[in-house]
Amino acid sequence: MRIAVLGAGTMGQGIAAVMAAASHEVTVVDAVDRIEGCVTAVRDRARRHGGDVTGTIGGTHDLGAAVRGAEVVFEAVPEQLPLKLEVLAGVSENAAPAAIVATNTSSLPLDRLAGALSHPSRFLAAHFFNPAETIPGVEVAGTEQTDPEVTATLVALLRSAGKEPIEVGSCVGFVANRLQLALFREALACVEEGVITAEDLDILVRRTIGVRLPAFGPFAVADMAGLDVYHAIFTVLHEAYGERFEVPPMVSRLVEDGRLGVKSGAGFLNYTADELRELTARRDVLYKRLLEAAS
Repeated sequence: MRIAVLGAGTMGQGIAAVMAAASHEVTVVDAVDRIEGCVTAVRDRARRHGGDVTGTIGGTHDLGAAVRGAEVVFEAVPEQLPLKLEVLAGVSENAAPAAIVATNTSSLPLDRLAGALSHPSRFLAAHFFNPAETIPGVEVAGTEQTDPEVTATLVALLRSAGKEPIEVGSCVGFVANRLQLALFREALACVEEGVITAEDLDILVRRTIGVRLPAFGPFAVADMAGLDVYHAIFTVLHEAYGERFEVPPMVSRLVEDGRLGVKSGAGFLNYTADELRELTARRDVLYKRLLEAAS
């Protein structure tokens, strides 16, 4: 497949490396003088990621020439709305009507970006995480105008390149950044209050919740702790810190319905009898492996 990657910065190079390692014909577009150096960097990253680079990698300053023959265009220029609109307008002028255009924006509203394109049904987001060739997850989000077949095609492309696409709704910041910045906001509050240093907070996260979340995610972790326990903790924190820790209505409803998590056989998630028997043993093995890997 012919793929154009617009932007040869950190994310653009990573996306290009992923696609080149997956045997695609990749052209990197950027205004930098030494585009050859960017291509070399992409090739090195692709080799580190996938061994033999079976796809071709080229570079150019000519956006029109690069996107004219591309089947998929990944836009990865800096997170500046005017710049992205300008680049996407250039894509719209030159790309084939059937080309898929995917932005790597991490925060900008998709509807606003889609307005720069004459074929918005072919437009969606593919939000990679740094480093793109290493982090498996990619948030995929479309607008109300995005053709479902376009989404399905992009998801299949990402899977074939070894990525794990997760479809999310179109909202500012998508999902991962909202979660990450919510944690970061509270981390800052703890440091500013003087209850812990930045260095110790990083250690605390790495050796406690940081071990749990990669293994199961927040809802499964909550189910294992017990939603009645979460309800009680929220209540105490709400009294101390105010509305940002108000008991979530969904937690209250689940507790009222007797869905307390693993202890009752259902919480946010449902569990079969076999899953309940295996969960604790699987949890302990995963936590031990993650701790060993992070040591």
